[in-house]
Amino acid sequence: MKILSIDIETFSSVDIGSAGLYKYVQSDDFEILLFGYSFDYGPVKVIDLAQGEQLPQELITALSDKNIIKTAYNAAFEWYALNKFWKSPIEQWRCTMVKGLYCGYPAGLKAIGDAIGLAEDKKKLLVGKALIRYFCIPCKATKANSGRLRNYPKHDIEKWNLFKEYNAQDVVTEMEIKKKLDVINFPEDEQKMWEIDMLMNAYGVKIDRKLVEGALKIASIRTEQLIQEAQELSGLNNPNSVSQLKEWLENETGSEITSLNKKDVPALIKSTDSEHVKRMLEIRQELSKTSTKKYDAMEIAAGKDDRVRGLLQFYGANRTGRWAGRLVQVQNLPQNHLQMLGFARECVKNQNLNAISVIYREYPKYTFSAN
Repeated sequence: MKILSIDIETFSSVDIGSAGLYKYVQSDDFEILLFGYSFDYGPVKVIDLAQGEQLPQELITALSDKNIIKTAYNAAFEWYALNKFWKSPIEQWRCTMVKGLYCGYPAGLKAIGDAIGLAEDKKKLLVGKALIRYFCIPCKATKANSGRLRNYPKHDIEKWNLFKEYNAQDVVTEMEIKKKLDVINFPEDEQKMWEIDMLMNAYGVKIDRKLVEGALKIASIRTEQLIQEAQELSGLNNPNSVSQLKEWLENETGSEITSLNKKDVPALIKSTDSEHVKRMLEIRQELSKTSTKKYDAMEIAAGKDDRVRGLLQFYGANRTGRWAGRLVQVQNLPQNHLQMLGFARECVKNQNLNAISVIYREYPKYTFSAN
């Protein structure tokens, strides 16, 4: 069967690291800058879309041709990005990264290239990260760049030509890795599982945005309340500072405080007779409970349709092949044993702090976790 090897370079104003590839691609300003490809391990061609070149019809047709297998390193990116503009069914794709992970190799084009022992002229070019920072993400407006927010090819044509070389070299590296891995059979069941995973991640999980916004608002208000109370009790500028709080506690108790870790605070509370010292420690304890990292991640990663995509990484755990959590880390959501959970969630959605504090006496730790 014919093989089409692909690597693309893209631009988006969305940060792919924090928001994930799906929201990155969904951005209104997302565009494909360079399209590097090769048919059947032949010469690599690069289509310079950023400078007006168009994909040849042969290539567009190949993207949906069931008789042509499309391959890429981390094919999830190429597949999802290309499907924003052209149709290319997932069952026609193969991921060289996933096969490498299946074989026990590390993730990353450079890492696997080194591990497999590719010749220097077949390896990924090391200048890539700098070029990606220059062309693929927004830039900071300065006097030197006349206040622009993005770098185009015209702003540094030498860098752009080097970027095209980098794009072509990535295709070469992926093909060389694929050739090395072709001696090992990738089970059909694993391939089918990967295809299901791609569709599942692309579909995403719906979140209750109102609940997330309410949780973040309540956490912000409650944190502010606690810090203000701690400042009034202690006179400290920043009672959330471990060093400041330690010094204050040692002055108040006359004892050395070795640790203010979450597991040590309950013992310190029991050991003191001072009510204001006890309250300061209780505030410290409560502040450590008010982590909003998962809700921050949901807010950042959710698309316009309130769905978070890309929550699981196929073969994310090397050797065992287990899925790994990404973005929100849904695999370590705490169990929820809260009474009247539905009511608590409604209070959070409505940002009803008074009802929550009266009914639960303190802010429920797991109001927003999975059932």
